[in-house]
Amino acid sequence: MKKRYLLPLVLFALSSCSKDFLNQKDPNAIQIEDYFKSENDVLLAVNGLYQTLRSGSTIGEGSTLYNEERSDNTGRNDNQSNAGEPFQFNDFSLLPSNTYLKTHWAAMYAGISRCNVVLSHINDVTFSSEELKGRYVAEAKFVRALLYFHMVRKFGDIPLSTVQVTSKEQANELAFRQKEAVVYEQIIKDLTEALSSNLPNTQKDYAIGRTSKAAINAILGQVYLTLGATQTTGNAENFAKAEQFLNAAYQMRTFGKLNEIPYTQVFDLTQKKTCKELVFQIQYKQGDQNFSSSIARNYQAKGDTINSKYPSTGVGEVVKLDLIKDYEPQDLRKDFSVKFAKDPQVNDWFVTKFRDNSDAAGTNGWGGNDWILIRYADVMLLLAEAKYRLGKDVEAIALLDQVRERAGLPSYAKSILSNEYRTKYPTLKAAILHERRVELAFENQRWFDLIRNYNPQELVTYFKTKSQADYGNAKISNISTKDRYYPIPFDEYKLDPQRMYQNPGY
Repeated sequence: MKKRYLLPLVLFALSSCSKDFLNQKDPNAIQIEDYFKSENDVLLAVNGLYQTLRSGSTIGEGSTLYNEERSDNTGRNDNQSNAGEPFQFNDFSLLPSNTYLKTHWAAMYAGISRCNVVLSHINDVTFSSEELKGRYVAEAKFVRALLYFHMVRKFGDIPLSTVQVTSKEQANELAFRQKEAVVYEQIIKDLTEALSSNLPNTQKDYAIGRTSKAAINAILGQVYLTLGATQTTGNAENFAKAEQFLNAAYQMRTFGKLNEIPYTQVFDLTQKKTCKELVFQIQYKQGDQNFSSSIARNYQAKGDTINSKYPSTGVGEVVKLDLIKDYEPQDLRKDFSVKFAKDPQVNDWFVTKFRDNSDAAGTNGWGGNDWILIRYADVMLLLAEAKYRLGKDVEAIALLDQVRERAGLPSYAKSILSNEYRTKYPTLKAAILHERRVELAFENQRWFDLIRNYNPQELVTYFKTKSQADYGNAKISNISTKDRYYPIPFDEYKLDPQRMYQNPGY
């Protein structure tokens, strides 16, 4: 099958309404009921689903505010810009009225709405191949499940819809918070059904940037791992299923051991279409003003050119000293991932993991970095976590050691003999969590790792053991058990305070 770039080729409305002010259609807009006529129309609509993932308001490269900056990896020391609203996420002073929170909520549900539109209208089209139709259905269900998975972990109980909303009355009926368990049931249903399609095992067998069975297995395994770690019942069964699906994803790899793939290659722009570690990535187009990546430019610190030719005047993405101190000596990942800024006005560490200082990106910083959502080191460490939970320590350590070996570090067995390592990571669980932190730093995994491994009170205890001096201007003392979840945006809550009840503590 010919490979395609997933850049937007058509814009269409996300919902329709039976009545408007003049009870007539906008002649300049494409109506949903008129849109789906051919297989190509469906293809373009499915491409649009992937397009929603590119946004920094959803889960694209710019979404660090909603993930990494919530954690102990990065943050911002500026509590004044944009009314200090971005600062609230890492300062644990997040308010329901925060406009960034509202934007994130709206953008995620807009993406879910697109998925529902495709799934509601795909039967309007006659396909030459039922397998092709099934593949498009699987892609839509994968994207919907992925968005819901991000939302349920951040907000807890959330509204759930699997159909196109066509009226205000229908919207009102669906505007209530469903229990987490119900949302997870739908996520599992979508992903399980997506696995029954004829999607290939890898994105390279379809198109770079589209989902595959390896990606679906990986997310489904993480869903079960999250359920096993956070729910009160069925833990053993959930961990067993996590192992099953994560192992299925791992067995679909096209390499032997992880050290066959240098760490720097994972982020090498010239190999983003061929690197065997990449399972699922969001595409960006180098040199294109509209569809390029800006992560290298935005993460660049004043006075440096390691990331981009763009002449930065800011501090880049600030790295917490707490993370810098968590890198072990001789860890090859550190010098590639972070750097202390040259300019004395910055006087801080910044992220260098995502680079494009090529002539093609130029001084505008229109980079070509793809945003990696799933890669095999991530899958392997999740699988190690599942095996640890099942008491399979030897198998878990074998996976952990592959990641450490590539990073130039000694095996777990040797490391645990060190008093410093043993003191910092006294259990295998702590060692795996540490390895995920330094391996996947700045890839928007850390906050989810923390809330999966610590209950609300443990999360508070964990943060309060940190040194404020290593944490920046955000105050560790602000954290409380309420911060396990984000607040429901105020505008959503006020529509129906009973059915859209606020999370405790806000």
